[in-house]
Amino acid sequence: MPRDKTLRRRIRWLLVLFVICLVLSGLTAFPLQWELSTLATWLGIPEDASPEAYTGLRHWIATVREGVRETYDRYPFMAYGTDWLAFAHLVIAVAFIGPIRDPVRNAWVIRWGMIACVGVVLLAMICGPIRGIPLPWRLIDCSFGVVGIIPLWLCHRYVRQLSNE
Repeated sequence: MPRDKTLRRRIRWLLVLFVICLVLSGLTAFPLQWELSTLATWLGIPEDASPEAYTGLRHWIATVREGVRETYDRYPFMAYGTDWLAFAHLVIAVAFIGPIRDPVRNAWVIRWGMIACVGVVLLAMICGPIRGIPLPWRLIDCSFGVVGIIPLWLCHRYVRQLSNE
């Protein structure tokens, strides 16, 4: 019985951490223009700077900032897409309430989350080049799936131990 309780506690902590990361990641999609401006400022890129004046990460951030700014200025409704991205993160986070409460009965949600983590890597590596996303940025995107699958895999393992008893 103590082992069962320990496994359930581990599962809950890992899933709560996963949910917190999902929520935080989702919330960052709302203030995208502000975040890019802030990041550009931290990197020493003036507001009126042309991306062509920079290389590497600074070039990429200046390019993305310019693209988001021009898009939001001309087509503000496009920001609605990132609002939906944020919403999707929040809804996915809610799905993990079931496994937090009863991990054995809701083990399918944990498996589904692991599949989604693999999907993150596939999407980044397939669609990234099509959209002109530089490889280092695609690897950052992949890290969300790679890092995210670790606590889910541990939870899956612990759930299997619980269900075998």
